[in-house]
Amino acid sequence: MQISKLSIIPVVCLMEYFLHSKYYSSRVIMAVTAVALGVGVCTVTDVEIKAKGLLCACVAVFCTSLQQITIGSLQKKYDIGSFELLSKTAPIQAISLLLFGPFADYYLNGHSLLTYHYSMGATSFILLSCILAVFCNTSQYLCIGRFSATSFQVLGHMKTVCVLVLGWLLFDSALTLKNILGMLLAVVGMVVYSWAVEHEKKAKISPDIRVDSKLGGEAEKLLEKDNGVATSDIELARSES
Repeated sequence: MQISKLSIIPVVCLMEYFLHSKYYSSRVIMAVTAVALGVGVCTVTDVEIKAKGLLCACVAVFCTSLQQITIGSLQKKYDIGSFELLSKTAPIQAISLLLFGPFADYYLNGHSLLTYHYSMGATSFILLSCILAVFCNTSQYLCIGRFSATSFQVLGHMKTVCVLVLGWLLFDSALTLKNILGMLLAVVGMVVYSWAVEHEKKAKISPDIRVDSKLGGEAEKLLEKDNGVATSDIELARSES
C-alpha cells in the first residue's frame, strides 16, 4: 500500500507532462524524489507482490492521479471554486460507489455486504468514516485548487510523518534510527520543494513585470508624443489667429 501511495507522485508528474505539457525543474524533481525516498525508508518494510493486489494498486494509482489532475484543470479552466466543483462531482462519485462498490468488495474479499452484520458500533464507525471523508475531499479540492496535484501529494506525505511521530509520543510505538532518518529526509525534501516552487513562481513573474514595464514606458512615450503634437497644433492655431 505504501509503495502504491509513493508511486502517485511520479505518475502525477508524468500525466501532467503528457496531458498539459507541464515541465518540472530539476530542483522540484530532486525535492519530490527526496520526499518519496524518505517516506519509503520510514514506512516500507516487507514487500510482497500478488497479482490481484498489483492490479488493484495500478488501477488505484492511475485513477487517483487522473482525478487529482482533473480537479485542478477544471477549476482553472472554468474559474470555479473548490466547493462548487465538489458539489457537482460528489453526487457522481456517490452513485458510482453505490453501483460498483459492492461488486468490487465481493471480488476482493469474497464476502457480500448484504450478509454483513451491521451492529451499532459498526454503523457508528461507518458514519464517522463518511464524515471524515467529506472533510478529506474538501481539503483535497481546496489544496489542489490553490496549489497543484503534486503539492497535494507532497503535503499528504507530511501526514505520514506526523502519524509516525504521534504514534511514538502517544502510544509508545517503536521509532528506530531508520524511521528517524527517513522522516528527516522527507522533511528536508518538503522544505526544498516549497523553496523550488516559490523560485519557479518568482521566475515566471519577473518576465511579466519586465514586459509590463516596457509596455508602460512605450505607452508613456506615445502619450508624450501625442501631447507634443496637440500642443504644437494649439500654438499654430493661435499664431494664425
